[in-house]
Parts: sequence; structure tokens; C-alpha cells
Amino acid sequence: MTIRRMKTYTGGQGYVYQYYFVGKRPAPHVRSEGPSTEYIFDVTSDRKTTFAVSVFLSEEAVRDWASVHGRALTEAEQYGAVKMRLFQGFDEIEDMMTHGRRLEVSAGDLQKVLATLGVE
Repeated sequence: MTIRRMKTYTGGQGYVYQYYFVGKRPAPHVRSEGPSTEYIFDVTSDRKTTFAVSVFLSEEAVRDWASVHGRALTEAEQYGAVKMRLFQGFDEIEDMMTHGRRLEVSAGDLQKVLATLGVE
């Protein structure tokens, strides 16, 4: 049995979120952005209702970053970018359960987030 570590983040909208990483999987190919990896988090803002938030990292964004920087991203770097996108959702979306269940990391987002993390 896997024990998940609950983490806490105070969002810009004033909500205190608790979340944990559930896992990742290849996203269905029906997405317009092409193949992606779906990172799944379980989230609650009231300790009563838990809901899933999926953050999609497109293979194209990862390839574009690698071609600019001359190296592939590590798994940890990809997870870091996804987690930062989750935090951005917590900061910007008032009702995550209704409007923040599907977040995406675009090529531009990936570049900005990784620069913020000091990844070059």
C-alpha cells in the first residue's frame, strides 16, 4: 500500500488547498495539442470534498524545450513544471472544483516555469 503525503498550499484567492500526487499516465490522443502526459492530483480546499485535478504536459512542449536547451528534461524537472502549473491554478482560479480540473502546460508556460525554478 502506498502512503501518500498530503501537502498544503495557500492560493492567491485565499483558499488553503491540500493535495497529493496520485500518478501520471499517457493522455488520450483525442487532445488537440497532441500526445501529452497527464499528471493527476487529488485536491481539497475544505477537507470534506476531494476532487481530481489533471495537469497535461504536452510532448511537443517538452521536445521544444529540449531543442532550445540542447538536453532532455529529467522526470523531476517535468514534475516540477507540472506542480508549478498546479500552484498557478490555485493562485488564479477562484473555484478549482468547477473551473480548474483540467490544466495545461504549454510550451511558453514550460519555458517560464522552468526559468523561475532555475532550470536551464
